[in-house]
Amino acid sequence: MQSLPLSSILTYIMHCSGGGGEGSGLDRLLPTVSTGLSPRKRTTSQCKSEPPLLRTSKRTIYTAGRPPWYNEHGAQSKEAFVIGLCGGSASGKTTVARKIIEALDVPWVVLLSMDSFYKVLSKDEQNLAADNNYNFDHPDAFDFDLLTHTLRKLKLGKSVKIPVYDFTTHGRQKEWKTVYGASVVIFEGIMSFADKELLQLLDMKIFVDTDSDIRLVRRLRRDITERGRDIGGVIKQYNKYVKPAFDQYIEPTMRLADIVVPRGGGNMVAIDLIVQHVHSQLEEVNTLPVKMAALASAHQAQPLPQTLSVLESTPQVRGMHTIIRNKETSRDEFIFYSKRLMRLLIERALSFLPSQSHTVQTPQGEDYEGRSFDGKRVTGVSILRAGETMEPALRAVCKDVRIGKILIQTNQDTGEPELHYLRLPREIGEDHVILMDCTVSTGAAAMMAVRVLLDHDVQEDKILLVSLLMAEMGVHSVAYAFPQVQIITTAVDKEVNDLFHIIPGIGNFGDRYFGTDAPPDWSDDEMDEPSY
Repeated sequence: MQSLPLSSILTYIMHCSGGGGEGSGLDRLLPTVSTGLSPRKRTTSQCKSEPPLLRTSKRTIYTAGRPPWYNEHGAQSKEAFVIGLCGGSASGKTTVARKIIEALDVPWVVLLSMDSFYKVLSKDEQNLAADNNYNFDHPDAFDFDLLTHTLRKLKLGKSVKIPVYDFTTHGRQKEWKTVYGASVVIFEGIMSFADKELLQLLDMKIFVDTDSDIRLVRRLRRDITERGRDIGGVIKQYNKYVKPAFDQYIEPTMRLADIVVPRGGGNMVAIDLIVQHVHSQLEEVNTLPVKMAALASAHQAQPLPQTLSVLESTPQVRGMHTIIRNKETSRDEFIFYSKRLMRLLIERALSFLPSQSHTVQTPQGEDYEGRSFDGKRVTGVSILRAGETMEPALRAVCKDVRIGKILIQTNQDTGEPELHYLRLPREIGEDHVILMDCTVSTGAAAMMAVRVLLDHDVQEDKILLVSLLMAEMGVHSVAYAFPQVQIITTAVDKEVNDLFHIIPGIGNFGDRYFGTDAPPDWSDDEMDEPSY
């Protein structure tokens, strides 16, 4: 492609920034690519400015990630497939990444931008940056230690905190973003191939090769229209830092790439070839999730674990079970007696919290040797939606208790539990956590919920799983994977049928409680949409 004179480029830029329609002059210079995606905003790094999902014509793709499936041992069944995208500034790396994501047609990805990992600038460095005299295109501008640590955890399916870099203040925002590993992780940045440790984490390396004039046009348009910078400063920075850095650090890494994509996001032939290769690799490394029926097959003849505590089956408890298990019971009575059982269950669960000796003085002036909670806080976490019904009982007996929520749904195509929503209190890793779900059949949703808590640094021996009704399969599955988790329930039923319903069971608790209709293929472990 014949290079365009800088004067022509500046003419188009000034026309664009002078009030013409966005890209009105630039469109003649740039390849026409209709992505159907909104332009990227760069006031902050991508992890904050972009929503955690990407809507395509086929499906909604969740780019915040999710914890991968863990097998019956509580261990990860596979690592994520990591794609590294490298190329010069404004070469179209993000566009290529999104095109790959859309063509892959997988529901769970992590899109990680190197822009989030710029180092925090000192006051003197901020002044240099304001005068366009700080080199953001040098390897030393990036926090490679944090970046490598983050990508390694994502590859292993762990939750990570992603910094949100503010390009206006050249610092990190106070709030970081939590994301999880997924089947595919796409990592893009100008220095993606510049670190040996990073290279070892990449399963596929792609270099986006775009003409230098086009990259300059895009950078000018971005910095002027989105970051409020003047043309002179952008050109100065480009000539002093951007172009030399490309020649010295970025272009030489092209030889490390498995695939070179000329012309960026407009090259659908190259993108289709990439997608075909990724699909083939995923098929090789992907083992189907452990069949739910096999989770506890090795424990069918084993006694129930010692970590299980079942509420004593007094005539009162058995009478309440008789009422809520009866299919003829009205919704009002079902709710009333379920709440009574929940209150007893929560009270029982609290007895497993650590306590210490505590002496107080009575109004009569005498000492009383009592007990008090020996921990920092108690936090409740409900597995939506049915687990949410247990929150009032917890609030009634734990003053000022903090509440978190997790929504887990079963993928009907794979049978794999998937995390769709998560809201946990801050510093939950220091708390004792009461994890609430009304019924547990196979234990799949409960296992994933425990994994989420562990990923947020909650200690396993500080987790109490409470459920109104559990199947033996679910008890064994959770106890085998997480032997330090205390399990408390009001009853344990022996069987689970082919549809993973607890037998004799209680029916779909959420639908009976909220008065909604259950789908024909519901299971006791499947969570519906939140009730709020």
